[in-house]
Amino acid sequence: MNILVTGGAGYIGSHTAKVLAQSGLQPVTFDNLSYGHEWAVKWGPLEKGDLADSALVRAVLQKFHIQAVVHFAAFTYVGESVTDPRKYFQNNLVNTLNLLNAMCDCGVQTIVFSSTCATYGLPTQVPIAESHPQHPISPYGEAKYFVERALHWYGGAYGLSWAALRYFNAAGADRAAEIGEDHNPETHLIPVVISAAQGKRSHVDVYGTDYPTPDGTAVRDYIHVLDLADAHVRALQHLLDRKGNLALNLGTGQGHSVREILAAVERVSGKKVPARETGRRAGDPPVLVADARQALTVLGWRPQYAEIDTIVEDAWRWHSKH
Repeated sequence: MNILVTGGAGYIGSHTAKVLAQSGLQPVTFDNLSYGHEWAVKWGPLEKGDLADSALVRAVLQKFHIQAVVHFAAFTYVGESVTDPRKYFQNNLVNTLNLLNAMCDCGVQTIVFSSTCATYGLPTQVPIAESHPQHPISPYGEAKYFVERALHWYGGAYGLSWAALRYFNAAGADRAAEIGEDHNPETHLIPVVISAAQGKRSHVDVYGTDYPTPDGTAVRDYIHVLDLADAHVRALQHLLDRKGNLALNLGTGQGHSVREILAAVERVSGKKVPARETGRRAGDPPVLVADARQALTVLGWRPQYAEIDTIVEDAWRWHSKH
């Protein structure tokens, strides 16, 4: 069974392609390589192209007799989305509609969508359950939320089977260090801290030390990229078995503060991490932690690599090797 993985040359997409292949499915990566890496495509063919090219998308769906799509292709910098919303609505929203339309035209009726906890906006209760109101506070979150609504309406009108997976902070790397996290610019905390520990940057900025949290720094739910990949494959199988559409959180249910991440990298690496305290960033909630119990109930999914030191160890191994 051929599965189109849009954005499959990126961080989460490439790890999911590996798990798909291990599950006996054939990933076909579709990526414009604006942020993805050709070296990360190791488990199936790569079709270079952009979702803005509707004719090309249709041609690829037909060429490989695609039976389902796992859709990662998106810009993901929340701050940039605020300063350049047209870029994010064009790519993350309009281009996704191009994909959905091409799927409908070609008879491809199954999609797993990479959504985000950013659709919830500022949480009024933590941990955050799927029933929490969705009030995004950035164009990035708004575009993802709109796609979730589009999936709902396409499902009703055209019989599209869909899963929207709202995940929290992706982290870690492939356990064999074949692939890992390599963004430019890098904004995710764990690789930034590792880079500072390796002497590749002068320090880590700690944004806000006066939050209402145990140590004053912001708390996030870090989920191993392999656990995310596993959840995508389970959601895909759920849809292929015609068990119904899904909107699920993916997280560990455990929060770790910025200071705790610094300490974890120091434990794993044996190196001191230079840090500089500075003011809060606008729009950063004090705590973002998932209530992911529905994923266990519906998919039988639970994180296998939930310990923060395991996540950091795998990331450290990748960054040290590459």
